[in-house]
Amino acid sequence: MDEVSREEERLINALKTGTVLNSSDSILPEVITSTLPDRDVPDYGSVVDHRAQLAGLSSGAGSSHSASGGGIYNPQSGPVGAMVTAASAGNGGGPIVAATNGTPTLNGNGTTNGTGNGTTNHGSGDTPSVKHWNGVPMKPNHIPILNIHQIREQEKLSMNFTRNVATTRLPKDFGRTSVDDEKKLNMQPKTIPSPIRPFLSRGSVAERVLIFEKCPEKAPPRERVKEPVKLQSKPVNRLIPPNIHATLQRHLKNSTKAPYIPQFHFPNGKPPPTITTETTMQRLEQVFDKMPNYECTRDSFQVIVQMCQVPQYWRLPLFMCTQLTPNGAVDGDKFLHFWRQMTSFCHDAASRFVYIMSRGDRTRPYILPEDFAPLIQDVVDTHPGLAFLKEAAEFHSRYVHTVIARIFYNVNRSWTGKITTAELRKSNLLDVIQLLEEEEDINQIMAYFSYEHFYVIYCKFWELDRDHDLYIDQQDLARHNDHALSSRMIERIFSGCVTRSPRRGNNNPMIQGPNGPKMSYTDFVWFLLAEEDKSHPTAIEYWFRCMDVDGDGVLSMYELEYFYEEQQHRMESLGIETLPFEDCLCQMLDMIKPATPGCVTLADLKRCKMTPIFYDTFFNLEKYMEHEQRDPFAQRENDDLSDWDRYAAQEYELLVAEEGGDTQGKNSDDSDDSDSEKISLRISWRERYLRKRRNKKKRR
Repeated sequence: MDEVSREEERLINALKTGTVLNSSDSILPEVITSTLPDRDVPDYGSVVDHRAQLAGLSSGAGSSHSASGGGIYNPQSGPVGAMVTAASAGNGGGPIVAATNGTPTLNGNGTTNGTGNGTTNHGSGDTPSVKHWNGVPMKPNHIPILNIHQIREQEKLSMNFTRNVATTRLPKDFGRTSVDDEKKLNMQPKTIPSPIRPFLSRGSVAERVLIFEKCPEKAPPRERVKEPVKLQSKPVNRLIPPNIHATLQRHLKNSTKAPYIPQFHFPNGKPPPTITTETTMQRLEQVFDKMPNYECTRDSFQVIVQMCQVPQYWRLPLFMCTQLTPNGAVDGDKFLHFWRQMTSFCHDAASRFVYIMSRGDRTRPYILPEDFAPLIQDVVDTHPGLAFLKEAAEFHSRYVHTVIARIFYNVNRSWTGKITTAELRKSNLLDVIQLLEEEEDINQIMAYFSYEHFYVIYCKFWELDRDHDLYIDQQDLARHNDHALSSRMIERIFSGCVTRSPRRGNNNPMIQGPNGPKMSYTDFVWFLLAEEDKSHPTAIEYWFRCMDVDGDGVLSMYELEYFYEEQQHRMESLGIETLPFEDCLCQMLDMIKPATPGCVTLADLKRCKMTPIFYDTFFNLEKYMEHEQRDPFAQRENDDLSDWDRYAAQEYELLVAEEGGDTQGKNSDDSDDSDSEKISLRISWRERYLRKRRNKKKRR
């Protein structure tokens, strides 16, 4: 038989018998049995009549078998009775196998005697014969190891082990080893596992055969399935908002490190390139080098302003930012230090303007009213449109205070008396200041600096101020516009709800007179602007504060009725048919359409485009009648102008016409006081000046 046939036979015998046939006699084989109690062990000797075999053995060689303690078949032994075992013979412990029907038996030396009497020959045969195992020809090295007693003991152990495993309750932490248990296991010596291994039922035939061929002396320990190694990255501390875009949220979760988000909020403006600041510093140094003693006077400071690339009318506030020398000049070193510090902290026009107006005080990031005085005074002194005003120095302070009041009325939306950088960015103040150096006619700049607007405001105040102390009381204000306002509203104005004097942050108390509290000129500017243009956001807030008597932020029906009662009495006294309050209230609510039924809020009034009609209905009788008599389909002139600009233009024309007629008329009133004469002369002189400018433009 060739090598391939022998190898196939060897593999088949290994699978059938559970034993491994080694090629050499020096290596002892191992018998691998199953530890499962219910596993059927194949009966390799089913073709042999065991009872006849035992009977033949007892009749032929009973004495020798009894002496040697040979294996006897026992039908009561359970699964062991179905297995073929070998017993050690008394003459050397060789296995004895009985056979019938002329099958030769093995003697102690592993040879057969060839007889059919069922007895064995304990002597050595002279001629070699073929060995058999249950009728199958055996190879020379096929030597069984275990006897019947050893097999029974192993089977008992297997059955006990299976019974114990089936009835044992496992603890909750079974399979989990703590740190202390691992230390104890490492300290204990390793024991050799049991050589008994379960019969492998998985894998291909070749794999199982290779395992049987190896036959390790020590059963390999069962290794737990290793879990895949998890790569733990360094934890990243980042917060992902729940309401962000799904794509951005996915990128943030999948990233292994914190994403780099560039800065997008710059409170003081986005920083310019460093080379821009250094270039400006070099230019300033070159300019100061050319000046004597490294100092710059006020007359030559215009060159410094141009090098700094700021508007022209920032000149005087910038000149006063540093401490002046005894000669009244700016020291170059101090100014360069101030400019470098400002450019490192402030990067846009609004933040730099606030920094310059506060004179470099970083603890005060806002502008106070008195900070504007140098800037506006510089406009009065140098602007060509105000050249005529140089001769009337007594009007300089009035013009300056009027412009400051108008600036805070439009810019200071928080009512704090302090203009912050955010409020300055939202306004057009810096653009108007930039426009001053481009426009020669100051009246074309109607925002803040218009002289005509100042003239109208001051003339209105001068008419009401009878004692000319620059303060008016309730009786004086009641004469405004022929007693158009109700007395209850005038009381609310002087109660301090809208006047600037008693407000927070102002230490100046309200001036008290014989007729009660008095209103300053600055407060009158706010009043007149709010009265003539009730669609302005500040005007809406102004009158809402006055009508909100209890200060709860809501105009209730009781408060509206409180102001409308006086309107009814005044209309009845004039013989005008009145409208009941219930009907008037229904009209107002339909017009305003408040979000909350039964009360009107500030947001409702700002949202409505007919807010002036709402206010005039409750406290201004003259304008209320105008609204009632006006054609709703009539188009208004100069729709591009605001209500205040339209009112100022009309009033200025009336004032000029009245004063011009008085000066040109032959029969003038000699009873006018000196102040009225001065105003008339001033208006006439103003009119002559405007005519000259018009003629110059025509010539050009």
